[in-house]
Amino acid sequence: MAEKIIVQDKLTVKKYDTRAEMGAAAAAHAATIIKDLLKKKESISIIFAAAPSQNEILSGLVADREIEWNRVNAFHMDEYVGLDASAPQRFGNFLSNAIFSKCPFKSVNYINGNAADIDAECARYSKLLADAKVDLVCMGIGENGHIAFNDPHVADFEDKVAVKKVELDEKCRNQQVNDGCFVKLSDVPTHALTLTIPTLVNVDYIVCTVPAATKAEAVYNMVNADITPAVPCTILRRHNNATAFIDGDSGSLLK
Repeated sequence: MAEKIIVQDKLTVKKYDTRAEMGAAAAAHAATIIKDLLKKKESISIIFAAAPSQNEILSGLVADREIEWNRVNAFHMDEYVGLDASAPQRFGNFLSNAIFSKCPFKSVNYINGNAADIDAECARYSKLLADAKVDLVCMGIGENGHIAFNDPHVADFEDKVAVKKVELDEKCRNQQVNDGCFVKLSDVPTHALTLTIPTLVNVDYIVCTVPAATKAEAVYNMVNADITPAVPCTILRRHNNATAFIDGDSGSLLK
């Protein structure tokens, strides 16, 4: 497995020739973190991203039979507002199919994007996260550099809330079409609930998995742009234990 390592500020980026190699390496890295944490703590909490970019890391984690999932509390980082509860595009449904229903988690905590009172739902989920004291975030980045649904126009490195409702920008919504999740732009919801940037980065470990040519510009900016909310993923360069895994396509613009 060919591996190239780039270090920018505090962020370590590991580049692999193929998406399969990238995914296997990301899953192995995350699994090691999980097992090490469980040697020190009775239970841990993990936030998962829901996107096709996460398919390989999630399948790799599911396949690891040494992880004691019954000691792991699971969360997800965003959810559409107003999408039918049974829609496969809902992030809770995606993660249920990919990992939550396949491993015996201690708890699985879903965001309800269809709650009658959205403010109350944000407060409810914020309290769950605060009580859990999250250890690890498994994430990707968007074509516009977002993490979770913190698109550039709503990203705030000093956000005072843990979960908030946001309006999605057009590039973000188009990505959902590019990823094959929706047929056309008008099918993509305009709003979502998202964990904010401080919620995502104030954890011990971050594993960021970013494949595909559509993410090449975002990966380049993650490594080279100024650290600014205009490129939300650049915040990863300030984290003490963040590792990004990329493939030949997403890393094609990096030297």
